[in-house]
Amino acid sequence: MEAIRIRPATAGDIEALAANHRAMARETEGKELDADTTLRGTRAVLEDPGKGFYLIAEREGTMVGQLLVTFEWSDWRDGIFWWIQSVYVLPFARRGGVYRALHDHVIARAREAGGVCGVRLYVDRENHIAQTTYRSMGMTPAHYDMYEIDFVLGEPRGGR
Repeated sequence: MEAIRIRPATAGDIEALAANHRAMARETEGKELDADTTLRGTRAVLEDPGKGFYLIAEREGTMVGQLLVTFEWSDWRDGIFWWIQSVYVLPFARRGGVYRALHDHVIARAREAGGVCGVRLYVDRENHIAQTTYRSMGMTPAHYDMYEIDFVLGEPRGGR
């Protein structure tokens, strides 16, 4: 079996990335995401590197996984946290080292980038398989819980 190759996403990957976002939301949260919205959101990252960057994992020229890295400034550390998001490994490629290859690539790139003070991600409390994977790669649970107010873009001010 050919080794996994990691590469930056290009404009030619937008449709596949967006389709994988929708598949992930369906699998993990039972949500159906709007196709046009995911296409616009994916395109926005590729058009504005300040938003982040996607990495693609390929085996034998076929996409087998992806993730998005976004940025958060930390005034406490005078550095940037890289956030791993939108992780998706295609079902036929799972348990084959795809996420590990993506993860290792992100960590190496973050260390080389300078100014990166850490790498973070969030995971659903019930996704024990993912939690085990992340722990096996040296990540530890943070002592923060996440809170949010979810605005629906395009709604009048004041929301729902």
